[in-house]
Amino acid sequence: MILSGLEIKKRHGKDIFIEPFDENRINPNSYNLRLHNELLIYNDHLLDMKQENKARRVVIPPEGFLMEPNRLYLGRTVEHTRTENLVPMLEGRSSVGRLGLFVHVTAGFGDVSFAGFWTLELFCVQPIKIYAGVDICQIYYHTLEGDYVPYRSGKYQHNEGIQPSLLFKDFQKDGYS
Repeated sequence: MILSGLEIKKRHGKDIFIEPFDENRINPNSYNLRLHNELLIYNDHLLDMKQENKARRVVIPPEGFLMEPNRLYLGRTVEHTRTENLVPMLEGRSSVGRLGLFVHVTAGFGDVSFAGFWTLELFCVQPIKIYAGVDICQIYYHTLEGDYVPYRSGKYQHNEGIQPSLLFKDFQKDGYS
């Protein structure tokens, strides 16, 4: 089951934590999250799963930032979220999608007990100017059945900003070939 917007409001501060929280961002069954003013852009065209891929930080100026097609930009939400006993999910807003901007490539699925900022995998199909502070995506919550082990990843839990891929650490730890 997906929680209604009214249920999200009722549970805020109990098992849903969104900071800062603004009741005006509640939708019928989700809550809008905003785009922070920083982006990460990978330095190299070729990315390697086994290596740390270096990226440069860009600040979105007040007049906006022009995104180019076929390039991945990593952003993050302004809001810090934490969820207990529920599964958080992230989706783009339809108004943003209708401009050809994807807010996540594959990582819209959250884990129960995740706490942090959401890293956004921004990708556009044609040039688009973006602005910091815009309602870029929406978070919604599924109920969870049964006992669970809380999310405790050392890679992404309690992040303080945009998180580039840390997949290379899995190769170091697990010895993938």
